[in-house]
Amino acid sequence: MDKLTLISGTLFMAADVFAIVSLAMPDWIITDVGGDTRLGLMWTCMTLYNRPQVCFTPDLQPEWLLALVCIFVGCICITTTIILLASSHWDRNVVPYARWVGFTAMVLFCLAAVIFPMGFHVDEIGGQPYQLPNSHQVGISYILFVLILVHYLTLSLI
Repeated sequence: MDKLTLISGTLFMAADVFAIVSLAMPDWIITDVGGDTRLGLMWTCMTLYNRPQVCFTPDLQPEWLLALVCIFVGCICITTTIILLASSHWDRNVVPYARWVGFTAMVLFCLAAVIFPMGFHVDEIGGQPYQLPNSHQVGISYILFVLILVHYLTLSLI
């Protein structure tokens, strides 16, 4: 396995880990108005006036559901890309397939990044598409998701 393939595989692995961690955490949108609320694609957690924290699976709006599906399928594509890059050690003919599957993952993640802010109109946020109200801010999960896109930008330069 050449050095370039090893670097690409490592960056894909980091992007996969970031995507899985960002999905697992409920910190996509956070606010402290009326308590501590953390909205996520798979979990939403609320702490109201020093009561115990309550976490539940949210009923997602179509925009956030589509973003979740894009991210989930993108994670599957990244994992497939890593497997293809590892198998390229024995068969160099799989490298073009790894590139196309990795490119598909990048398209899915970019699509999710464009679709997710359209859901800022949900009742819990009260904003408009692409306009987050001043009382809310993006959380660490969304930042990790954006780091995935930075990884892909780095991969495109290699």
